[in-house]
Amino acid sequence: MSDRTPRWALAEDGDGWWHAAPVPPADGVRLRVRDPAEAIRSAPPGTRWVWRSTAAVYPRLLAAGTRVERCHDIEAAELLLLGHEGRSGEPRSAAAAWARLTRTPVPPDPRPRAVEPRAQDSLFDPQPAPVPLDALLAIHADQAKRLDATDRPDRMRLLTAAESAAFLVAAEMNRAGLPWRADVHRALLTELLGERYAGGGEPRRLAELADRVSAAFGRRVRPDLPADVVKAFAGAGIKLRSTRRWEIQELDHPAVEPLIEYKKLYRIYTAHGWSWLADWVRDGRFRPEFIPGGTLTGRWVTNGGGALQIPKVIRRAVVADPGWRLVVADADQMEPRVLAAISRDPAFMEVAGEASDLYTAVSRRGFSGDRDKAKIAVLGAVYGQTSGDGLKNLAALRRRFPLAVAYVDDAAKAGEEGRLVRTWLGRTCPPPAGSGDGDEAGDGGVDPGEGYGEGEAGTPQDREDGWTPSYASTNTRARGRFTRNFVVQGSAADWALLLLAALRQATVGMRAELVFFQHDEVIVHCPAEEAEAVVEAIRAAGDRAGRIAFGDTPVRFPFTTAVVECYADAK
Repeated sequence: MSDRTPRWALAEDGDGWWHAAPVPPADGVRLRVRDPAEAIRSAPPGTRWVWRSTAAVYPRLLAAGTRVERCHDIEAAELLLLGHEGRSGEPRSAAAAWARLTRTPVPPDPRPRAVEPRAQDSLFDPQPAPVPLDALLAIHADQAKRLDATDRPDRMRLLTAAESAAFLVAAEMNRAGLPWRADVHRALLTELLGERYAGGGEPRRLAELADRVSAAFGRRVRPDLPADVVKAFAGAGIKLRSTRRWEIQELDHPAVEPLIEYKKLYRIYTAHGWSWLADWVRDGRFRPEFIPGGTLTGRWVTNGGGALQIPKVIRRAVVADPGWRLVVADADQMEPRVLAAISRDPAFMEVAGEASDLYTAVSRRGFSGDRDKAKIAVLGAVYGQTSGDGLKNLAALRRRFPLAVAYVDDAAKAGEEGRLVRTWLGRTCPPPAGSGDGDEAGDGGVDPGEGYGEGEAGTPQDREDGWTPSYASTNTRARGRFTRNFVVQGSAADWALLLLAALRQATVGMRAELVFFQHDEVIVHCPAEEAEAVVEAIRAAGDRAGRIAFGDTPVRFPFTTAVVECYADAK
């Protein structure tokens, strides 16, 4: 299927000017402008912009009030292509791509930039040396050839487009910020932690709990120092390997209760306390830097601020503007639904297409209605929990849904053998340590869906972290567990990109703005009168992402959606 979208390339050549030209280049058609927004306004509507890095260019455009509909991010595409070619870890910058193309020394990638609180605007960050327009055009042409050479070009082109769209979404989210009431946050901290003492030190509630812990041991103990706590328990005749909650909560000792409470509040104090509030919230917004594809599976991360780990109690400070609402949407049981779609297991797809809870539907098929056992079995298949009762439950699952279990089993086997494994769209796991190009089986990588009657065109879906070991592990079983999960979690992360792109398109013309995304959850901040339309836009975007990703399957991708004024009220 041909893409007739007009394409233009945009580059800052290092001479103080921005240069733009159509792709492929046309004789005499070039723009030379001081402001990149001028080039955007001069090109045909709906142009897909080819540039070095969205993170380097788009914040400047947004600051000028210019929005871009589509783009091709050279550096995002290079990362995906290098992975697909078994070359994970090679420099992915545009400068490195140009050096490889011209057979000159390849420069290392710049070190990741650490976001400084209250100084997050990447518009003013130092940038690597620019890549001239002609070089950018040549890199883009080379990437097009490499995409055509992949084992499933349509899927890889879709993945590249979706990843590029994700960087547009992330830049817009970074600029919008998550609504945050600093006054509510401060009152919450005082309620939880007590007053702060003049001159610093821990707030009153933590100090009181620390005194109770010390009193329980009969000597001064620092509950914020794990070594001190382990030593104190040893003195009481209790040997501990760590001070994790699961290890200490069953102990019969008077220090346990205040220690657990201290640890819970201390985490809030250090991760989201007064200092965090002063550093990261300004003008009524929390603005972490969202980074698409920041993990091996393609999940997003944030650079600073800990946005993906906001405790529920702190979510009380996330409050919509007056007259506005937060539309909070959670994808329901997304990874099992993704497994149903990518495995093409007819029975599992049928279950994933029912309106009821997926685990309940599975339990009726092979677990005598026991939802807990069904859930353990499904998650065990994805995460490799195959011992004890998990093994029995997995056997029952295999009898009912053989293709679904075989799909992840094949991915695990490929990982153990050192082969490359891909998501449904083609995102590729890194090779094991010391394997050279990582393609020890000589087949260019394994698609666990091969031979399972996948049928129509496909593309991935969404989420779930679980276990994320180092891809370089030399333990074959560990790598097998990773690749087992990778094909599902990575396909889920890829699906989420399509969801975001579809939702972004659906809200054009509204005042609504995407302000938060985490694995399987999206938050849209909108005027109250737009909330109902946003709810429908999310539902439609999920359906559309499923069709684009997997073709015409029975699998449904529903959301639990809440329209609230405060984030904490959504769950």
